[in-house]
Amino acid sequence: MQILSVALPTPSVGSTLVTHDLAVEKRDGKITYFYATLPVFTHDENDDASFQMITAQFYANSYVKQMDIVRAFGVTPISVKRAVKRYQEQGVQGFYAPKNTRGAAVLTDEVLQAAQQLLSQGQDPCDVADQLNIKRDTFSKAIRAGRLHKNSKKKSQQR
Repeated sequence: MQILSVALPTPSVGSTLVTHDLAVEKRDGKITYFYATLPVFTHDENDDASFQMITAQFYANSYVKQMDIVRAFGVTPISVKRAVKRYQEQGVQGFYAPKNTRGAAVLTDEVLQAAQQLLSQGQDPCDVADQLNIKRDTFSKAIRAGRLHKNSKKKSQQR
């Protein structure tokens, strides 16, 4: 009986091995990932969302360890952990969803003018915040930042 030895083709010369099964190749502005010799995913070299998604997916499917990704791509361990967490909690769409942004500013110019008028009349900052339906903490931060100025209380003179 004769035993045949079969050698699997190796990735091309310009490839970087991530593990013994996974390689990555950059060519013409595209990044291609190879599992054994099969291309499994391609994205533009500046597409960070796709990079994070595919590396998190490789980890979640036990193709790589987090440190393999860190060593091969020069990213930080925490960035890998965050990408894996996002993948586990939100799936692929979590990498392509619009970013959550803060709501509209509460202290608009009109609100600041109204607040300053009330403060100038000698009202207490907490009362002004309540009247204008603004969180007291937000209001006090505006005073500390110098966006609003509270009147100093006049001391009554005793005779």
